[in-house]
Amino acid sequence: MQMTTQTTDATRFDVVTIGETMLRLTPPDSLRLGQGDVLHTHVGGSESNTAVGLAKLGRRVAWLSRLTDNPMGRSIEQTIRAHGADTSHVVWTNSDRVGLYFLENGSPPRPSQVIYDRAGSAFSKYDEEMLPDQLFQPSTSRWLHLTGITLGLGETTQRLVRKAVRLARNASWKISFDVNYRALLWSTASAKDACNELFESADLLFLAERDARNLWQIDGEGDPHRSMRQLLAIRSGKTTVMTLGSQGAIAGEGDDSVLQTIEPVHPIGRLGGGDAFSAGFLHAWIEDTDLKIALSWAAAAARIKYSIPGDLPLFEKSEVQRIVNAGSEKTDIQR
Repeated sequence: MQMTTQTTDATRFDVVTIGETMLRLTPPDSLRLGQGDVLHTHVGGSESNTAVGLAKLGRRVAWLSRLTDNPMGRSIEQTIRAHGADTSHVVWTNSDRVGLYFLENGSPPRPSQVIYDRAGSAFSKYDEEMLPDQLFQPSTSRWLHLTGITLGLGETTQRLVRKAVRLARNASWKISFDVNYRALLWSTASAKDACNELFESADLLFLAERDARNLWQIDGEGDPHRSMRQLLAIRSGKTTVMTLGSQGAIAGEGDDSVLQTIEPVHPIGRLGGGDAFSAGFLHAWIEDTDLKIALSWAAAAARIKYSIPGDLPLFEKSEVQRIVNAGSEKTDIQR
């Protein structure tokens, strides 16, 4: 049985996003899975992480998903709603299950490890007919944000994304797409095939340098500006943002590109950093700012997220603004 929470107000959102959010189970400290008798729980999903980040930065954002109507599903929805994202269009079901994933925090030379337990989840069966078509109106939102993770969950969610993009385009919304390739979900060939349309057509594209290289054979031979020129040529100059790991990130549009370095930080909560990055960039980009300013917001949001355990970017706008204003200056204790 399907149950959809309806809303009748005419709220205008800055961003609408769609995606799966799971419960994350993590042993404390750097214990391995199977050690000890405690698992800490967190709420995590790329799109909802970005939605919460945007809400924390003062943006009005709606998160669409499908959840099982049980304590785990309710906990996920309540957490996302509590941090400012609108969840009124979540589709509820008495069937299926909530997706889980396990994180084993590593310590060099042992890497961290993620194990998914999400097959048959409620979201994986989010059919295109369940989309709230009435939401996709010109006055409702400015942007639709999507990720390749949703495309990687199967044909059902691929049809969901295609319809959402079609509805958003018809409503004159802009499209933001984060490739967000996950090797545990699918092969590079399958990912390229499913993501290619949005890779080329999205108004704003986020991707990691490794994904540009492994999926689309973009290789600047160590020169990020050269890689960006290749990406912009494929994307007809549309806004493109490529993260460079510890080197920072580069953004480009038209024939212009800007490189943003990032001060190294010790990552307490590494997962969700890329989602915080996209939230910071989108927050600034919505104001029609320039690439340099948008990148500075993105880098600042990611840096703060790395200091926060869990997946969600539970920062305040003033904290991100302070880092943007400080530039490369080090921050100290706030007294």
